[in-house]
Amino acid sequence: MHLNRRSLLGAGTLLAAPRVLFAQAASERRFIFIIQRGAADGLNTVIPYAEPAYARLRGALAIDPAAALKLDGSFALHPDLPQLHALYKAGEASFVQALASPYRDRSHFDGQNVLETGGRTPYQLKDGWMNRLLGMLPSRGRDAIAFSPAVPLALQGGAQVTTYAPSALPEANEDLLLRVQQLYAPDAQLQALWASALQARSMAGAAMGGGNRQDAAALGRMAAGFLARADGPRIAMIETSGWDTHSGQDARLAFQLRKLDGLIGALREGLGTAWANTVVLVATEFGRTVAANGTGGTDHGTAAAAMLVGGAVQGGRILADWPGLAQAVLLEGRDLRPTLGLDTLVATACAETFQLDPERTARVLFPGASQDRPLPRLLKA
Repeated sequence: MHLNRRSLLGAGTLLAAPRVLFAQAASERRFIFIIQRGAADGLNTVIPYAEPAYARLRGALAIDPAAALKLDGSFALHPDLPQLHALYKAGEASFVQALASPYRDRSHFDGQNVLETGGRTPYQLKDGWMNRLLGMLPSRGRDAIAFSPAVPLALQGGAQVTTYAPSALPEANEDLLLRVQQLYAPDAQLQALWASALQARSMAGAAMGGGNRQDAAALGRMAAGFLARADGPRIAMIETSGWDTHSGQDARLAFQLRKLDGLIGALREGLGTAWANTVVLVATEFGRTVAANGTGGTDHGTAAAAMLVGGAVQGGRILADWPGLAQAVLLEGRDLRPTLGLDTLVATACAETFQLDPERTARVLFPGASQDRPLPRLLKA
């Protein structure tokens, strides 16, 4: 189902009704944010294959419509996203096209800062929107984890957050673990930290399946091992990198998308019955230029694509107020023009996931944001 400008505006009338402030009850919903660091190319991910200017401007980088995985009469997925395509067909994935954060320059560092803090400009805010989301939830719902060596900016702030990343070092044997436990036992603080580390190790279990930190499917299985538990975290962030495709884009983007597809497929499999209560948001700091450059790649652009995936998602839809790719409508004559706000997508998804007041959620997560066109309902009731 492709939502054009008219249907988006029509659906928005429902969201203009008076708001109800929901009680902050503990939720079985899981919310996972997957960040694509490096400015992922949305035009070759959610492909506007029916757009006349697409093949002309992309040249050799244009994805052959015969190979693309059709979503509807206007858009298709990259051929290396078969599991996401199946989820779309099953009504568990929606794709959002031509959206952007408020950031309009082309620095990765600044763009990621705006994406993760929820500010209007780089370095305006010191904490992240995900940490502020934790502050809106009851204490039982505040358990959050970042699957990374350090806490990403989106999760930094006053609320406590756990991190976990598989070590690149050889597996410690049980004798060493026992000796460390005995060493830490007399110190209450060290003993508590050690117990927490062992618990995290147990939750990860054998989910890595012999994989390493570069194995996206193993990472998905490991994350699912934490999130599927009744006493596990309800909010998580997963970092992916390598999306900056200035040259040799065909092979590099295909590799990145295969990993993302495997990561989400492993999350779905590992979460089991908890998948029905899961929402996965995939987003990047900005998109890439419409036209290919001279080195078989694309340069930093503006509007990008995002994904909303999970058993709780009201999927099978393309959310797009599509501006087209005609030269006259390109931003600065080179970029896909943004018509939807990434802030709005994030705030709406979070409010629906945890049954929060939508207007308050938008104010807390993205202070100072201008009123954007409301989106249709994103999740199942």
